[in-house]
Amino acid sequence: MANVRLESITRRYQNVTAIDNITFKIPDGEFWVLVGPSGCGKSTIMRTIAGLETATSGNLYIGDNLVNHIPARQRDVAMVFQNYALYPHMTVAENLAFGLRMRNVDSSKIQERIETVARTLSIDLLLNRKPKQLSGGQQQRVALGRAIAREPKVFLLDEPLSNLDAQLRDDTRAELKQLHQRLGITTIYVTHDQVEAMTLADKIVVLKGGKIQQIGDPQSIYAKPANRMVATFLGNPPMNILPAIYTSESFQVGNQFLTCPPAIQKKLNPKEGQAFDLGIRPENIELFTKKTASDDLKSDLWALDKVPLDVEVKVVEPLGRETLIRAVLPLSNPETTLQVQIPASLRVRPGERLTVKLDFDRLFVFDPSSERSLYP
Repeated sequence: MANVRLESITRRYQNVTAIDNITFKIPDGEFWVLVGPSGCGKSTIMRTIAGLETATSGNLYIGDNLVNHIPARQRDVAMVFQNYALYPHMTVAENLAFGLRMRNVDSSKIQERIETVARTLSIDLLLNRKPKQLSGGQQQRVALGRAIAREPKVFLLDEPLSNLDAQLRDDTRAELKQLHQRLGITTIYVTHDQVEAMTLADKIVVLKGGKIQQIGDPQSIYAKPANRMVATFLGNPPMNILPAIYTSESFQVGNQFLTCPPAIQKKLNPKEGQAFDLGIRPENIELFTKKTASDDLKSDLWALDKVPLDVEVKVVEPLGRETLIRAVLPLSNPETTLQVQIPASLRVRPGERLTVKLDFDRLFVFDPSSERSLYP
């Protein structure tokens, strides 16, 4: 096992910069996830660490060794690809043994490792089958087993679950986490799925356009995103963004007004007519009903005529124990969409007008130009 350190790594293809000045250090034994939209540079970073790409500039260390010019086969890393890359003419046992045989490992040790890995991944009854006789999840476990059998310093997993169906993806994700807890091997995982990133990672690296947007543990990034891109990318459903103008100690959203909380006024000292993007997560919005109005009066919260926001329901998505509403703010230009999670017991229909209440203690504020976070 080893730490992995990238120092100002840049990779250019002619006039295109795939990754730009990437710097971070992964401590020995941690599970880091590279996440971001398609084309953000995740796989380029992964392939550069593996030795399948050569950095245009910068230094890459695995452990204490500078590996810029060390070929992939000598870096002692194991990579699992999205398409599994199993040899179709070989049995499961032969696939697991292949990498070891290429390294001239003693045959008795090969057999021992195969049996150990197969038991660990619950594929010990599949050793005589060929890949075409396996399900997608079984093939994925074989691909992982082939990497584990090598006992590398670093695991590199490039979207390994994207070809699986939803239930199998959830199950395999849990298996991956348990496997890392048992083995403790430094792991770098690439995905565009923010749920995978949040559930698996010790630390997340959020990327956009080949640049790092933020690095941190999942909960910290979720609670305090560095900019609007990070805020809207992590979270399911994503954070709502409401364009607003500060006027008369309030935020004007469309043709409606929300009182600006004192904490925001104190921190930002906003100017009359200044533009902001307000962020609020769907779980921090509730329907404004007689019960919530009564609760507000008891707790002496904001004046009722300034807290609520009127919306028009466009789409209703039942999700079992809760319902997701996609609504718009009437007369907003451009049209502003709001997603709200409500209890499944409440019945609403498209076209219905509702009043919702924002939890101002959970409000985010972003600069519309730079997109950086201004509050909290």
